[in-house]
Amino acid sequence: MGLVVLAADKGAPGVTTAAVALGAVWPRPVLLAECDQAGGDLVYRLPAEGGGMLNPARGMLSLAATARRGLRAEQIWEHTQRLDGGLDVLVGLARAEQAQGLTWLWNPLGRAFATLPGTDVVADCGRLGAGSAVTDLLREASMILLFTRATLEHVAHLRERINSLSSELGGHAAPPIGIVVVADPSEYRASITEVGRIISNAKLPATVLGGFAMDPKGAEMLRGQWGGRLDRSLLIRSARQIAGQLAARVASGPGADRETQGVASGPQPR
Repeated sequence: MGLVVLAADKGAPGVTTAAVALGAVWPRPVLLAECDQAGGDLVYRLPAEGGGMLNPARGMLSLAATARRGLRAEQIWEHTQRLDGGLDVLVGLARAEQAQGLTWLWNPLGRAFATLPGTDVVADCGRLGAGSAVTDLLREASMILLFTRATLEHVAHLRERINSLSSELGGHAAPPIGIVVVADPSEYRASITEVGRIISNAKLPATVLGGFAMDPKGAEMLRGQWGGRLDRSLLIRSARQIAGQLAARVASGPGADRETQGVASGPQPR
């Protein structure tokens, strides 16, 4: 089905938390894949089904050993695990050094994610850098979602990253780029509006989709305390708004996204 890449530039504000939250409320079958070249931390942050620990050796590393002989999309399931709460995950690399020998993996992995039968893939790519090998995975995405805060520093880095990505990925042929503003609930709507104004005035090839509430209590509950309290948190409410938009855009195909650039901010979580 579709591949949605989550990433950020300097600081990568809350990308992993956002990826888990989006996966938890995704309206269709979904797989959360850790694709951060700096190393993932799901094995340390979240419990496996039944309350045990995730196996760090089963995931990207074991898949890479298989993929050297060719990779079919269906093979991905042989290397996934399930979180307590029911979310399927592909655990990432343990450290950045492991990524240096796997630069060849991102291209076939991107194709496999994009064609995984009956399942969308949400890929946490962490912090992006120019000339990164993971760019080969980004080319297969239905949408690239960049996270930012509404500070001058973060938005300046965001503008540079959007221009760089658009150039690296082929300009008009590049996957559509969406923006999510990580914002304090007290400044939620104003933060989204301000970032949208900057992106619009700069005529950047990106769409502001809405916001993600900065909700430390919700983030802590997401570390395994699934249930009614988590479902009512600002984090999950804002995640549900973004997940609904993304799932609809992925289902409609990338062509529609490339032709609709502007600001579409979601309602403020209450």
